[in-house]
Amino acid sequence: MSQDASSEGDLRNTGMSLKHDREWDYELERIIDAIEERDAKRVGLQFPEGLKRRGPAVADDLRQLCDDDVTFLLSGQPCYGACDLDTYLMRRTDVFVHFGHSPMKESDKIIYVPLFSNVDPFPIMEEALDEIQGDEVGLVTTAQHMNRFDDMCDWLEERGYTVQTRKGDDRLTYEGQVLGCNYASADIPADDVLYVGGGKFHPLGLAMEHPDKNVVIADPVNNVVTLADTRKFMKQRYASVHKAMDAEKWGVIFCTKIGQGRMEIAEKILEDNPNAYLITMDEVTPDRLRNFAMDAFVNTGCPRITTDDGPRFHKPMLTPQEYRIAVGDEPLDSLKFDTFHGTW
Repeated sequence: MSQDASSEGDLRNTGMSLKHDREWDYELERIIDAIEERDAKRVGLQFPEGLKRRGPAVADDLRQLCDDDVTFLLSGQPCYGACDLDTYLMRRTDVFVHFGHSPMKESDKIIYVPLFSNVDPFPIMEEALDEIQGDEVGLVTTAQHMNRFDDMCDWLEERGYTVQTRKGDDRLTYEGQVLGCNYASADIPADDVLYVGGGKFHPLGLAMEHPDKNVVIADPVNNVVTLADTRKFMKQRYASVHKAMDAEKWGVIFCTKIGQGRMEIAEKILEDNPNAYLITMDEVTPDRLRNFAMDAFVNTGCPRITTDDGPRFHKPMLTPQEYRIAVGDEPLDSLKFDTFHGTW
């Protein structure tokens, strides 16, 4: 299987191509090697939500390269991160491939395919330089652009900047990597931080955790430069906390997904509040909580459930720290972004 890289995207790291998608590197050779090495007969494929539509095309290409007795199973479970593995399917397959995220914890059973992007980041980085105020800059990005991270550092240094980077905690695979729940890689002295990647959630969380920093967003996918502005987000969070201050019955949500459990936090709330009730669930959605007669909820699982979907819940949905503010254990002006540390 071959292709014209100049016209259809660069997948030269694998020497293989997909029929329907040229933007990402699916590392097909590595998957095939693992299937052959393990003599696998059942292979699980898990994709994040935005790429599930590509699943059949990936399976088609892998089928062409494997023996007929190899069966590919596509996970239909929701998937929003490396912490969000389909453990049911994983236990029932010989090889389990998780696309779209970097390893959060090493495993012999799981193949992580980060889906490195082939988008050129440098034109939009050039535009972003106008928003950088000093000569020192921190550089962070997501897993999809880590294949160009060293090149991005060199590019900035060639233009006279002192680039500061670090590897965060064990939840992060690469130096300079950030997750939607973890920005430890941005804990650097530089006043300016350049985030290279798509979307605003990652840099927004980074700006909330590091309010003293100028966070510049260089989005090479949408070709736009913006600054992370937390004001609208903070107003929304303060409004949720205020609504919950009169709550009597609290639903304490413990997420059963493999990388999202913080039982010690949930148990502490239950210990201190006789009107708190533990609710366990895998996928936390507004519809699933609607039948619980609670005045407010506190989510000890993924912070993005609270921040992304908070307005959709019929009752206030708070982070653990916001809960402590609502019940009077912490002052209102201490509100900060909820982050996740450690693995499972």
